[in-house]
Amino acid sequence: MNKTAHIISHSHWDREWYLPFEKHRYYFIQLMNNLIDQFKKEGNGFQSFHLDGQTVLLEDYFAVHPENREIVKQLIEEKKLHIGPWYVLQDAFLTSSEANVRNLLIGMNDTKAYGHVSKIGYFPDTFGIYGQAPQLLKQAGIDTAAFGRGVKPTGFNNTVSDVPDYESPYSEMIWKSPDGSSVLGILFANWYSNGNEIPVDEAEAKAFWDKKLQDAEKYASTNQLLFMNGCDHQPLQKSIPEAIETATALYPDYQFKHSSFDEYTEALKQALPEQLQVIEGELRNQRTDGWSTLVNTASSRIYLKQMNHHCQTLLEKNAEPLAAMLALAGGAYPREYIRFMWKSLMKNHPHDSICGCSVDEVHREMVTRFESVSQMGEVFVEEKAAELAQKVDTSQTPEGGIPLVVMNTTGWEKNEVVSKVVDLEKVYFSQMHFEEIPVYLQDKPLKEYKLVDGEGRAIEYQLEDSVVEFGYDLPDDKFRQPFFAKRAKLSFFAEDIPSFGYKTFYLVPGEQAAEENGQSLRTRLEMENEYVHLQFHEDGSYDLTDKDTGETFYRLGIYEDTGDIGNEYMYKEAKGHAAITTKDLPAQFNFLERSTLRTVLEFTHTLSIPVSADGRLELERNRLIWHKEREAGRSSDMTAITLRSVVTLDKGMKGPAFKLTINNQATDHRLRVLFPTGLRTETHKADSIFEIVTRPNTPEKEWENPSFCHHQQRFASLADDTRGLTVATDGLQEYEILQEDGTIAVTVLRSSAELGDWGYFPTPEAQCLGMQTAEWQVLTHEKDVIQSQAFVDAYQYKVPLVVVQTNVHEGALPETHQFVKTESNGLVWTSMKVAEERDDVMIRWFNPTGEKVSLQAFIDHNYGSYKSTILEENTDQIQDSYDAEKYEILTLGFNKKR
Repeated sequence: MNKTAHIISHSHWDREWYLPFEKHRYYFIQLMNNLIDQFKKEGNGFQSFHLDGQTVLLEDYFAVHPENREIVKQLIEEKKLHIGPWYVLQDAFLTSSEANVRNLLIGMNDTKAYGHVSKIGYFPDTFGIYGQAPQLLKQAGIDTAAFGRGVKPTGFNNTVSDVPDYESPYSEMIWKSPDGSSVLGILFANWYSNGNEIPVDEAEAKAFWDKKLQDAEKYASTNQLLFMNGCDHQPLQKSIPEAIETATALYPDYQFKHSSFDEYTEALKQALPEQLQVIEGELRNQRTDGWSTLVNTASSRIYLKQMNHHCQTLLEKNAEPLAAMLALAGGAYPREYIRFMWKSLMKNHPHDSICGCSVDEVHREMVTRFESVSQMGEVFVEEKAAELAQKVDTSQTPEGGIPLVVMNTTGWEKNEVVSKVVDLEKVYFSQMHFEEIPVYLQDKPLKEYKLVDGEGRAIEYQLEDSVVEFGYDLPDDKFRQPFFAKRAKLSFFAEDIPSFGYKTFYLVPGEQAAEENGQSLRTRLEMENEYVHLQFHEDGSYDLTDKDTGETFYRLGIYEDTGDIGNEYMYKEAKGHAAITTKDLPAQFNFLERSTLRTVLEFTHTLSIPVSADGRLELERNRLIWHKEREAGRSSDMTAITLRSVVTLDKGMKGPAFKLTINNQATDHRLRVLFPTGLRTETHKADSIFEIVTRPNTPEKEWENPSFCHHQQRFASLADDTRGLTVATDGLQEYEILQEDGTIAVTVLRSSAELGDWGYFPTPEAQCLGMQTAEWQVLTHEKDVIQSQAFVDAYQYKVPLVVVQTNVHEGALPETHQFVKTESNGLVWTSMKVAEERDDVMIRWFNPTGEKVSLQAFIDHNYGSYKSTILEENTDQIQDSYDAEKYEILTLGFNKKR
């Protein structure tokens, strides 16, 4: 049978990596200019180029060469230049579920302006891929995925090696999601450079093709062979037509074709055997020796993950839902600005960016981008919340009262303590000379207040001492308005705040009810609310008791430090040094707050650890010794790091929340917090992309790396048949299960000093010296995190209610309202937004279970709902109730009835 060699020209373009963005862009502009010139040449046989699956590269190019937009558009329409479907080539595990969807949604929408999209799920160098990817791709109309990692080990400088128990005998396989969705999976079994720099010279071409054809045929299940003509930042090979002529003359039994993924996959599907290996779920290199998984990018430069988590939460869980609620109230939906915020954020999502595995200049620029997105998101939420509050009727506010609208932008009812700085009185510069205002406000006696809800019920609250501060308003219709205000921080328990809704409270003149004495545990190191009890030990560890079940987890919260002689990609423990922990190390304790609403305890450790690795590590780095083979230990010189832990237990919290501040004065080490559960289980669960995934506690037999770390999104959880413990985190995305005592070990700091691939690139700022922080919450529950629905509290961690101080005014909305009423018990809510191309409201959930779960969602009699996809496609199948099938990602659209 004649065989076809499909040669696909491409360049895998990391926008930033071993060079910062603008230096890489300089070379990308050269590549694009050369490519356009090559396509302009008549009859030269150069047919096709794959632009790495990411549309952001066009924006990068047109920022410099806008005059070439039309010629590029023409090349795309003619199917010579192939773009999409992604906006960026993101890291799959370190970006959120909704960020993965936005990446595909925005990328595919961008391609519409150019006339053609390459419909392949392109993951050439992604550091592992989540198990729900086939379902996402199928919902987007994509039935084929191509990937380089996740199945075979890929090591230093793109070297690919074999394993005895390779999960598929072929480079083609069926890849299936937990819900049963499947796509054709194409593994770059010989990497995405197996056709790079093809010789034109006959002798050189003979040597090249003899090896390359044999390598490809070793894994191919058909007579259609794939050769990727390119690699990382590869310049254009202009001589491909001549190289194909040489190969054709040498190998008459083969057809050599300058091809595209469209052509290759069409031919491949027609030639596939009846049976292919089925690969299910996550692709994480679990059937390898474990030394090249790149999993420890999850803990490289943790500050980046924390900033990303904040920005994602701000956009997904506050900004978009708030704007959608406002749209349902008659406001305009600013989709262009929201899309701009998402694009700005996603420029930090390529794998070499968010993974923290680039040179220092790259990550400094990322911080600036994150700060920009945070600024955009914060002002957006502030303005849209104020706009929505203006639509709420507060005209019945008692005289002298201050209305406070508490908005819940999530898909679950919320009950939690909120805090808001309230302007009790303000005087504008236009009302009094500005020098006189502070004294006037300071001398004016403070009124007594009480807090009530819309039905007049008194609400327990705390009002801190007032201060006089400068402020200003920015009205829509006149110049800025400066003022001084008497302000105080108000805290209260906001109860029964409806999902996708709000509730109004009023701070009014009157006598506050006498506050209870708070907790009676005045002298002991204990904390307690209606759900849990904590007993602290002298070393800062604690016993956590679930008051509903009576079950206790003992000695949680020990800190552990080990040496790290790896790099930004991979952790390797330093030789010959036991872990240093805070076990039995006395801590200094101080209660910062104790009331009926909140208890806050601070404790501090001073931990003595080696100042760095020993001198051997620098030699090993300079000699490019792969991390697996390194023998360095830890320095004999010691330094002290200060660990300041602040524990908060609010009324209504299902478990304590921790904030650790680290004054890191050491290098080449890793710090973790340990949660020994004592549970004996074979598996555990963790939050992943549209999935609460079940993973084994111990690796496969091929695994050699002593470390068996994993990615997580928001939490990791261990449970047996009766009880469980879940650790929810804020941007801490690496954990490990220590099987001996059922410990969940969460990484809170990792310090390394080199990039770690294809050369020596020092990265001193990856040591993360100075002040670093980490935050998490510990939740106890019956059974596992899904059966108990403890996932609701884990997903709600660090997703705040939005509190708005407004004025007294009439409005069309009642003082308490729920925009969308849902019955979705057992489902995980992920987003609420308005569609990209029409005014339908889109809400998404996923089913974390293997059972069917019913869902009802209703706005009002003016709206109908329909089942959609991640691409927000419209259907006319209007329903009142829905079934979320096992592990299904379910998107509902709501449109006004005609």
